Amino acid sequence: MAAGKTTRSRERLTCGVALVGAWVIGFAGLAPSAAAADMRAEQWYLDAMHVDDIWKKSTGKGITVAVIDSGVNASTDALKGQVLRGIDVTKVDGKTDDYDGHGTTMAELIAGTGHSGSIQGLAPGAKIVPIRIGFKDSAYDKNVWDIEDAIRAAADSDAQIINMSISSEFKTDRMVEAAKYARSKGKLLFAGTGNTGDEDNKAAYPAALAEVVGVAATDREGKVGEFSQHGSTVDIAAPGKDVPSWCDAKFQEYCSGQQGTSHATAIASASAALIWSAHPDWTANQVLRVMFESAGRSEGWKAGTTSSYLGHGIVRPNAHLTRGLGKPGDPGVSPLADENAPAASGGSSASPAASASPGTSAPGSSQSPQGAPAPGSTVAGSSENTAKADDGMPLGLVLGGAAAVVVVAGGAFALVRRRRTA
Repeated sequence: MAAGKTTRSRERLTCGVALVGAWVIGFAGLAPSAAAADMRAEQWYLDAMHVDDIWKKSTGKGITVAVIDSGVNASTDALKGQVLRGIDVTKVDGKTDDYDGHGTTMAELIAGTGHSGSIQGLAPGAKIVPIRIGFKDSAYDKNVWDIEDAIRAAADSDAQIINMSISSEFKTDRMVEAAKYARSKGKLLFAGTGNTGDEDNKAAYPAALAEVVGVAATDREGKVGEFSQHGSTVDIAAPGKDVPSWCDAKFQEYCSGQQGTSHATAIASASAALIWSAHPDWTANQVLRVMFESAGRSEGWKAGTTSSYLGHGIVRPNAHLTRGLGKPGDPGVSPLADENAPAASGGSSASPAASASPGTSAPGSSQSPQGAPAPGSTVAGSSENTAKADDGMPLGLVLGGAAAVVVVAGGAFALVRRRRTA
């Protein structure tokens, strides 16, 4: 079993871009009453993306997303009627309910209905297929090959998109082959690049695999979170800071101010669902190419270059759906083909036992409430620290809001400390 180090040989901006303002449009802060009313008010990126305009064009209807995670609670207000029959690869009890809360959050960020103040998914017309794996040190961490089995199960399902808000520093030949198999079946795979960008910043799998789109996390100003891993594994970025999540598997309350490439991955998957739903005859390659070409970038970003922090830029489905940016191109050619050559750094060699020992983790993050660009980062093509929109106006989102507002089951509200870092 080979587990060599990998890199992706593509032109990178040496300045290490960590800020893109072209993706966002400033708008007035929300009233305190709105911020306390439901989770939508805390999902700042929805208005930044102009979802009301997007949903006139596409809601993700007809697209199914496989969520490889801790399972999904299909009975939450956001997910009633949104979840299809799933698959359990933990070899524990054959169920797909959520033992952690992380998988349900990801499913809601993708396809949640927002009912009764719950999380509003970016692609509420999409459906979810839960595929349960075991997180490290959980009672469900039994199957040595759970990630590999999960990818194959997703590949054999009716899902067009595979969301993997998970990461591991280990890869196996079996994981590589599973990802290749999924791509051969026409699937589009997304995974979080991981959340040790301010620590060891090691390449994380499955995001670092050649067939997988690695997703970095940004804040409301377009800055890459200091926790978000960077390097050649980053293909695209999406909002992943100050996003609400279920606090735990009790599903009694949401926690505010959460961050991680997990959230960014779910939002990237939802963006793909929106575009694919609008063009059901497209292939995964065409959907991804349009995502890359329509991604938000700063003024002066040199054409044909990518960033070690943002990849092709920040997901911006509205740019394609409402403005027609991005061309699908050749249906049989992957836009990752020239980028994912064998690599120079990252990853560890691991036996099946070694892979199981460290287990799988949801790409969590530091609990620091502050997002920051990577050290020494600048705006591509600009000497300023704030990028500018197409009309030249400064960008940034300044939202009123309660960082610790939590929705409690039954409609009551309370303030709690951040208790998850998913």
